[in-house]
Amino acid sequence: MAGTDSPKLDVTTRDPDGSRTARRLRKEGRVPAVIYGGEGEPLSIEVDSRTLRNTLAHSGSILELSYDSNTQPVLVKALQRHPVRGEIMHADFLRVDMKVAIHAPVTIELIGADESPGVTEGGVLSQEIREVMVEALPGDLPETITHDVSAMEINNTLHLSDITAPAGVTFLDDPETILASITPPTLEPTEDEIEAETGVVGEDGAVAEAQADGDTGEEAEAAAGADEGTAE
Repeated sequence: MAGTDSPKLDVTTRDPDGSRTARRLRKEGRVPAVIYGGEGEPLSIEVDSRTLRNTLAHSGSILELSYDSNTQPVLVKALQRHPVRGEIMHADFLRVDMKVAIHAPVTIELIGADESPGVTEGGVLSQEIREVMVEALPGDLPETITHDVSAMEINNTLHLSDITAPAGVTFLDDPETILASITPPTLEPTEDEIEAETGVVGEDGAVAEAQADGDTGEEAEAAAGADEGTAE
């Protein structure tokens, strides 16, 4: 969880000069960003891209930004990434008061799936929802919420109400929200079922061929009789 020891990130204030300046910053290895919310006006900042990447990799949702001899706890609200390279192109930070609860999405991580009876028997675990909205003080906001599904069996369904919220955290979504389920394995059809589905009967396949041409069995027999009469 985040707390008073939230990772610190040094940033620099900048003038909001538009897309041309943003492109220049990215070429210099900097990421343009903005701080907004709370009682202050939106503030444009920039940060070293490598420092930002490393800090985010070892932190939760809450960071403490340091700039102009000030510190500001913020929530990482949004990260815009390059569609191909995946590098961060822009960051949005939301000011938070560590004494005031906030609403934020938290990732649900399911563990123990490979040991569950449902999966070992061939079932398929499908996680329908990967994030839920919670309310918590910034210092109590978890990075992820893990839940053990090793006891789930085939046809079992996991609802949000089945998960215990961490201390200081309240789920905001409907308790009946389906998070995951284990469905039965898909059985391969037998040879008899395939023949019944395709209409294949008899060893010589005569009826199947006639039906494939759009004729019924009676039409095929009538056609065969006509051929014999012509031959005579």
